[in-house]
Amino acid sequence: MAEIRWYGHNCFKIRAKEATVLTDPVARSTGYAMGRQNADIVTISDEHAGDINLNAIRSDFQTIRGPGEYEMHDVFVTGVRTYRDEERRPESGYNTIYLIEIEGLKIGHFGNLGHGLSDEQAEIFNTVDILMIAAGGGGVLDHEKAVDLVTQLAPKAVIPMRFATAIGDKDLDDASAFTRQLGVDIPDPLEKLVVRPSDLAETMRLIVLDPDSEPAKR
Repeated sequence: MAEIRWYGHNCFKIRAKEATVLTDPVARSTGYAMGRQNADIVTISDEHAGDINLNAIRSDFQTIRGPGEYEMHDVFVTGVRTYRDEERRPESGYNTIYLIEIEGLKIGHFGNLGHGLSDEQAEIFNTVDILMIAAGGGGVLDHEKAVDLVTQLAPKAVIPMRFATAIGDKDLDDASAFTRQLGVDIPDPLEKLVVRPSDLAETMRLIVLDPDSEPAKR
């Protein structure tokens, strides 16, 4: 069983028996103010985006910063090099997408991905259970490309991230354009998702989480 909370932008905490994983610890520049967190593993998708705050994490933790295969605390993480724009220009910035295997679940976290996946890249993620994907546009995936990736990978659940909420990322779109393109209604947001592999059906489920955060003080 894994517990998933969202702290806004690209930041999720995945807590399981093996370990606690924190993705892209969110910085105040996004409008969110995350409290101090404990984590065993921290994944960084895009170090140069200006939205990462490692100072929010207390105690010892191990950091994954790029492509490769990693095993830490019985958690398996595969990082794949991608780019922030459709043209895949290094000058626009690199991004790492991650496959996190924890508690019998395969969780894909796509960070600031800006383009579709090659066949080789898609093959790594073709058995993903839960896909965390940007839904607010704003210089990375547009809504249509995000939905194309969902269709290509056919995850059992999709959790949108990096979209405008009442707290932060107000320069982005809200999630409605993404969900319309996906052809589903926006469900009531959850405070957290507690999930086992057996809870996920073959029919894709859209899960929206409320950010567990406060507005950042300006």
